Amino acid sequence: MAGFGHRAANMLAATVAFGVMVSANGALFAQAAEPPPEFIRQAPANAPNVIIILLDDVGFGTTSTFGGPVATPNLDALARQGLSYTRFHTTGICSPTRASLLTGRNPHRAGIGAVMNSADSRPGYSGVRSADTASIAQLLHLQGYATAAFGKWHQTPPWESSQAGPFDRWPTGDGFDYFYGFQGGETDQFEPTLYEGTVPVDRPDGEDYHLTEDLADRSIAWMQEQKALRPDHPFLLYFAPGAIHAPIQVPQQWIDKYRGQFDQGWDRLREQTFARQKAMGLFPKGAVLPPRPEEIPAWDSLSPEEQRFASRAMEGYAAFMAHTDAQVGRLLDSLRASGEFDNTLIFYVVGDNGASLEGGLEGSLNYMAPLIGLPQDSAGRLARIGDLGTARAYTHVNSGWAWASNAPFQWGKTMPAWLGAVRNPLVVSWPDGIASDMAGGRRSQFGHVNDIVPTILDVLGLALPEQVDGVEQAPLDGSSLRYSFADAKAPEQHRIQYFEVFGSRSIYRDGWFAAADHGRLPWTVPNFLARPVSEDRWTLYNLGRDPVQANDLAAKEPERLAAMEGLFMEEAKRNNVLPLGGQVVGRSGLPSLGGGRSRVTFLPGTRGVPEDALPAMANRSWSIAAEIETSSKVQGVVGAVGGSSAGWSLWIDAEGFPVFTYRLFDLQTLSIRGAQALAPGAHRLTVAFAYDGKGFARGGELALSVDGGEPVRGRLVASTPHHFTIDETFDLGRDRGSPVAAYPMAGGIGYPLRGGKLGKFTISLPDAK
Repeated sequence: MAGFGHRAANMLAATVAFGVMVSANGALFAQAAEPPPEFIRQAPANAPNVIIILLDDVGFGTTSTFGGPVATPNLDALARQGLSYTRFHTTGICSPTRASLLTGRNPHRAGIGAVMNSADSRPGYSGVRSADTASIAQLLHLQGYATAAFGKWHQTPPWESSQAGPFDRWPTGDGFDYFYGFQGGETDQFEPTLYEGTVPVDRPDGEDYHLTEDLADRSIAWMQEQKALRPDHPFLLYFAPGAIHAPIQVPQQWIDKYRGQFDQGWDRLREQTFARQKAMGLFPKGAVLPPRPEEIPAWDSLSPEEQRFASRAMEGYAAFMAHTDAQVGRLLDSLRASGEFDNTLIFYVVGDNGASLEGGLEGSLNYMAPLIGLPQDSAGRLARIGDLGTARAYTHVNSGWAWASNAPFQWGKTMPAWLGAVRNPLVVSWPDGIASDMAGGRRSQFGHVNDIVPTILDVLGLALPEQVDGVEQAPLDGSSLRYSFADAKAPEQHRIQYFEVFGSRSIYRDGWFAAADHGRLPWTVPNFLARPVSEDRWTLYNLGRDPVQANDLAAKEPERLAAMEGLFMEEAKRNNVLPLGGQVVGRSGLPSLGGGRSRVTFLPGTRGVPEDALPAMANRSWSIAAEIETSSKVQGVVGAVGGSSAGWSLWIDAEGFPVFTYRLFDLQTLSIRGAQALAPGAHRLTVAFAYDGKGFARGGELALSVDGGEPVRGRLVASTPHHFTIDETFDLGRDRGSPVAAYPMAGGIGYPLRGGKLGKFTISLPDAK
């Protein structure tokens, strides 16, 4: 034994030199050694986690934290423990705000100066983010951070948003390790169109599903998993739910909490909110509330029926905000329970722009129809009043409510000549980095979403890299807010900022604000070239003395106004804002997946195809032909596009009969059913639409036939003049997202095809050869 021990000792001494160990039984195993540093990305010592929370379409005067009527106890608590920035700004519209927030650059400089679905070929408006404006996710990923994005993205060019890729402008190609959410500007909250990474997925099963709850659940699980697997690595979490963008959809019990709370109307609500804001010290006691714009009707001018409908719509809106606050609260509570809260730097941006006036003067059960020029079903509105805010409607509030929710500011989303579009509160929390005696403080320095990336880099002690992925980086446009963490009276460092959306524009400098409204009303049909920009009238405000834009000084200070106009043009030139002009949807000059094709054949497995990748079916005749081999128990969707707001679906019911459903918003839902069930075997299903003639949104005759037999016909009173939805896709073998038709409940999510095998599915226009 002694000899064995001696030999083992010699072997051990020899093998240790080569990084190999010997066990007691003589087996060799590798010695634990420090891995080479180039194999590990290590964040700076004690680097905080970073959470960016971005809500959608929330006005300044919505939440209780900033004087609004909606109880937001979790935002209230975060503000009491952190800092509230009351002069913080967004860009005035969705995609540009997100691009600016995540890159630290101005939106046009990043290439996303327009919302994705109205982009055009001007460099600043293309929707293609410039490679020299790397995102905070890319920067922190390089520093060893785990990164994830949950919720709304809306930054991928439409022609790159299908399963054909490329995927480098999806979240997972933009520095995020993980993505779970939706690509478009909005989605159904109960039946969303979801992606995990780059793959289309169904929402989890269950009758009580809601998207914001799902996003919170997955965010919590992701944070917990990161700390279990790599406890020494910080994370970046970008949480951007679709709330409270339309469709306004929320569980009924939340709506019930606000029953009757808005019967006073929007004029009185705005006064009440402003009174609370002044009592809270958010505005001077002598500040005057600007009058209601003449384009928005007085509450008292509405009929009792119109008031009842409007009040119920606002109850849903408020409930949606309260429900969202509860889900954000769950995320923050999980962070506290894990012990990570104190060393987490949280930026809570309360809205990517002001509240949206796109719901129109009347409010809507299905707002996309009037937004693209179709009438609403006025006669049926009151009969469906109980559907407002629920899964049974695609609700949006009256423009008057949105205006009141932006109190005390004028107008709202898409109108950056007014603070109602761009003034959104920010709450910052970081207990380990912000002194406790600062907790609950307010900061009145000017801030902008492009300040968040510089602030994160400043906190981490990092400089912007000269290059990212071999591309030289453009300077940051924002300024770090860290200077204000310990000093409420520190001079503001972000002194100049331009704004531009759809030709409306403004410029801020040292407390002065000059603006030119381009004249487009947000609820009008999207033709944004209202007039030449040279005809727009500039206004001028001293926000230091007039914080709510009540007193236009343009006539009194023409020299200052001229200087401000000149400054805007300098900034516009520097940031790719020029040439100025509005957007016209459908005239982009950009690539298109559809590519002007008049005939496209899809094969089994097709999923997640954007609507604009199909042949342009609006305002013309078209036909569909589907090949299918069936068994005796066939049922399910053959092919569908759109969702519960509008779209079409070719499907087979539980009795085996083929059905074609065309849902035209709330104007008409037409379903034509085959004369008999499909016998087992191969079949060819065809649907033909004969358009009534030239012009937009005309009706026509639909005909469904099987194997060339006698068709079953039905008549559409009108048809969509543009698109059905913003985010729903075309899929074969199931209806992803919200359902176009009233499928059998037992069919499962998406009513997937069972008992049948699909072949070719062809969409053709009349000139197809």
